[in-house]
Amino acid sequence: MRGSDFAELKAFAMVVEQGSFTRAAAHLGVTTSTLSATIRRLEERIGVRLLHRTTRSVAPSEAGKRMMQRLAPALAALQDAVTDAQTASAPAGRLRLNVSRIAAIHYLAPVLGGFMQRYPKIELDIVTDDALVDIVSAGFDAGIRLGEKLHQNMVAVRLSGDLEMKVVASPRYLAQAPQLHKPQDLLQHPCLTYRRPSDASVYRWEFQRDGESCEIAVKGPIVVDEPAMLTPLALAGAGVAYQFAHQVDPWLATGQLVQRLKEWTPAFPGFYVYYPSRRQMASPLRAFIDYLLAVGGR
Repeated sequence: MRGSDFAELKAFAMVVEQGSFTRAAAHLGVTTSTLSATIRRLEERIGVRLLHRTTRSVAPSEAGKRMMQRLAPALAALQDAVTDAQTASAPAGRLRLNVSRIAAIHYLAPVLGGFMQRYPKIELDIVTDDALVDIVSAGFDAGIRLGEKLHQNMVAVRLSGDLEMKVVASPRYLAQAPQLHKPQDLLQHPCLTYRRPSDASVYRWEFQRDGESCEIAVKGPIVVDEPAMLTPLALAGAGVAYQFAHQVDPWLATGQLVQRLKEWTPAFPGFYVYYPSRRQMASPLRAFIDYLLAVGGR
């Protein structure tokens, strides 16, 4: 069967199904005149009138009805074959990812639902780990981390724009607290900080300005292992917090939090997906990276 033969038969079936040249043309994405010419060519080629046309309606002739009875199952079978072929070629298999906690919560979680809907045959196995593990020896296909925390021998693909951390406190706290103009002033404040899961050490707040950098071993009334807990504490006036911008920006916008030391907290590289080699990339990983790039940075 030539391609034109198939197109003519499909056009005939659509006209019968819709009972209208106008509606059938809309479904097929062609003009009514083009569709009418296609049906005429089919009738001329087989030498049989297939449709009865009036100014108000169109209906199959007896020959058209018989053809439609045979044609409808055949067209349905062809569509099923195309669908099966597309499904069979869809990426499938298991994809193991090692992801830092901040990347998992604030970047990956919001996009996973859409990925799983698009690629139902891909099984995701995600481990959150703030330690910089050797993903090859640990059996992972890829990892996602901040750009400053990547193995040098990996292929890295940038997923998001630069990120920023912000020193914040509530206006009520700042109204009665000592001045806070430089990082060393933090030693006079109760700071809300967290313990690194990778080595159980308390995070030393890092700052940089005009080529000068410093780390401050802050002290405070609380140390947590989940940084998300610190924003509510800062809102309550418990002290000063150092959080990712997206964790505090909504409250900075409303004035419930105030930023300090802004000139000491420049942006830094955002999230990257990294993997061992470009060669022989498995289809689940290729689909995963393409999807993340398509949805854009978060």
